[in-house]
Amino acid sequence: MSKIIFFSIPAHGHTNPTLPVVTELVKRGHEVWYYSFVEFRGKIEQTGAKFISCDKFLPTVSEEELNRKAGKDFAALIEMVVDTTIALDEKVCAELKEFQPDCIVSDSVCFWGKLFAKKLRIPYVCSTTSFAFNQHTAKLMKRGIKELFRMITGMRRINKKIQLLTANGYQVDRFISIIQNDNETDTIVYTTKEFQPLADTFSDRYTFVGPSIRQSSKTPVVKKQRKVIYISLGTVLNQNKGFYQSCIQAFTDSDYEIVMSIGEKTERASLGHIPSNFMIKNRLDQVAVLQKADVFITHCGMNSVNESLYYGVPMVLYPLHSEQGLVADRVAELGAGIKLQGNKPKNIAKAAAELLRDLNYYKNAQKLSVSFQHAGGASKAADVILGKVGKES
Repeated sequence: MSKIIFFSIPAHGHTNPTLPVVTELVKRGHEVWYYSFVEFRGKIEQTGAKFISCDKFLPTVSEEELNRKAGKDFAALIEMVVDTTIALDEKVCAELKEFQPDCIVSDSVCFWGKLFAKKLRIPYVCSTTSFAFNQHTAKLMKRGIKELFRMITGMRRINKKIQLLTANGYQVDRFISIIQNDNETDTIVYTTKEFQPLADTFSDRYTFVGPSIRQSSKTPVVKKQRKVIYISLGTVLNQNKGFYQSCIQAFTDSDYEIVMSIGEKTERASLGHIPSNFMIKNRLDQVAVLQKADVFITHCGMNSVNESLYYGVPMVLYPLHSEQGLVADRVAELGAGIKLQGNKPKNIAKAAAELLRDLNYYKNAQKLSVSFQHAGGASKAADVILGKVGKES
């Protein structure tokens, strides 16, 4: 039996793909500890892993703010990472020395897991829930002027934090070595080589396992009497009443069945009159809905796109920041979706109609679906982790 540690940040998009992997490892008889945050306790304990809370060591930050930092403000992200690493240092290092894990698996943005592994010389596997990131894919990121300005002006703050890490026994040469995937590091990527941009620039230490899709036990709420359009802006940046109202105007009295998830913080009543062909909920089982959908209007979060392509559903692409823009560009490049050219009702209606009219979008999504479903998923990810510690799975 191996002893395996997982670390992740308090974000659904970074935690959820790891849970089927943890379930697989526990099912194979291995002991797993998961350092996470109380919001995810129930999900983690359902896998059979031991949950360990890091809440009191992380500076108070919402998931929305965390995603903003990860997508737009690297200096703020590095500051948070360093502060969290140092705050956790005494507790985690003492526990790991006693537990003596065989391997640490840490999210690519949860840099403290990577730093603990390096400091304690524990075998390490990187878990990447977005596209793998190196100097080549970085050039594909279309950052705005504000983002570039924040990065340039934040370098002094970043360097101070790197010095603080060094003073606390962490060997870090420069901040890019923390955030960039390393060709010498065993890395699990939750997509396929077919979908990963510039896949040939990554070494064979990268294993593209495809989406780690949980099994849905819920019955789809979709009647499927006509074409189904599913609309969701994810779990974080989803307070966008104007966009939802534009969708209502776009598809009122249309010959489509519309299923729309608006998030916990948007009041259904605030959207005005709801047409009879609409089903609007604060939360839906996305995996269940996508198995019935014909088109997905999405914010282009990596998990949402992965799930859509896994089930062969073409997309209307509405990215909200640069990382999501990169995902949207890749979907459009592979012919499985259309980028929205404006968020007015006419733009939304036109894009959805084009996806349903031109079967090539469906065929391209189906091709990617085949590659996703045969990539190995959670089982292959578990094999990588166990291979790292030299154990037979």
